[in-house]
Amino acid sequence: MRRSVVVAVALKVVLVALVLFALTHLDWERFADKAMTARAVLYPLAAAIVPLVWLAGGRRFDYPGVTDALLVAPFVVDLAGNALDLYDSVTWFDDACHLGNWAVLTLAVGLPIARRCGPWVTLGLCVGFGATTALVWEVGEYGAFILKTEESVTAYRDTIGDMTLGLTGATVAGLVAMRRASRT
Repeated sequence: MRRSVVVAVALKVVLVALVLFALTHLDWERFADKAMTARAVLYPLAAAIVPLVWLAGGRRFDYPGVTDALLVAPFVVDLAGNALDLYDSVTWFDDACHLGNWAVLTLAVGLPIARRCGPWVTLGLCVGFGATTALVWEVGEYGAFILKTEESVTAYRDTIGDMTLGLTGATVAGLVAMRRASRT
């Protein structure tokens, strides 16, 4: 079995363990008001996308283990950050996640695109995907728990900053995917 597939499976196991841990500790402050129930549903669904697309395609190509691992990694980082209370104890952790997780998530989408499209199309699709998903994430985050906490006073500034970091991460990933597209 290829190493990327092993990593993808390991990340899915860790994801499920972290989801179960969060759901059994919802009374902990680090999980309170963090939409953990929604994450417990949406994250495993996201982790199922690559295997389902691969199966639906009739397995005509090798399993995309790198894409699968890249897609799951940001969700593991997010849940691990909550489990370890890093969002509340490390001031820069949230910003690092918005930058890094969007770069990784965008690479998960951008690398397969780079095999089929030219460099500029790859870059445009990556930036568009990253900007859109960062916006959707922030709208969901705002509605799910920002309005219910004292953070609502500073939420706009944080949301704009998070969207900027997500867009920056997506752009960096787009440039990486663009470079790959120009080599193929």
